[in-house]
Amino acid sequence: MRFTATTLLAVYLAFTVAAPAAAQAQMPAAAAACPALLQHSFPRLQDEKPQALCQYAGRVLLVVNTASFCGFTPQYEGLEKLNARYADKGLVILGFPTNDFNQEAADSKKIADLCFNTYGVKFPMFSRTTVKGSGANPLYQELTQATGQAPGWNFHKYLVDRNGKPLASYGSNVDPLAPALVAAIEKALAAK
Repeated sequence: MRFTATTLLAVYLAFTVAAPAAAQAQMPAAAAACPALLQHSFPRLQDEKPQALCQYAGRVLLVVNTASFCGFTPQYEGLEKLNARYADKGLVILGFPTNDFNQEAADSKKIADLCFNTYGVKFPMFSRTTVKGSGANPLYQELTQATGQAPGWNFHKYLVDRNGKPLASYGSNVDPLAPALVAAIEKALAAK
């Protein structure tokens, strides 16, 4: 079989034009699988590498603003117990350190040391951010709008279902292992 230059050019153009078009046609489906609430990226605490929240689509989320020098800081222990108990069932805890209440270190290494070495945190932690007011990061703006409750202090918790819908907001004084919060997490995990 002989191919002419015209035939080869036609085949080449078909693949170079059609392939990107096919890839673009698939992109909206992937974006649709990621709820609007999760269409954000934040730098990871350990190395500032951007992390897309879309990787958690289809999971139940517990979003928590944290601080190193707060009376509620020992809640890291309860959060890690929830993580150990429910991660394999689909729960992801997302920690967002903040200095909005003047109780967080400025140095990411110090925050990471406290989280990972002192409390043994294994769930995703992100770099220090703002979680309240007009300067809040977009995730927290959306969580506040959806629930009608902005974080009033450190260790405020938002429970988000597998479809990216905020279900409830829990104040700082609600322990991560409180029966009502655990029951809400189990109910969200049971829903498909």
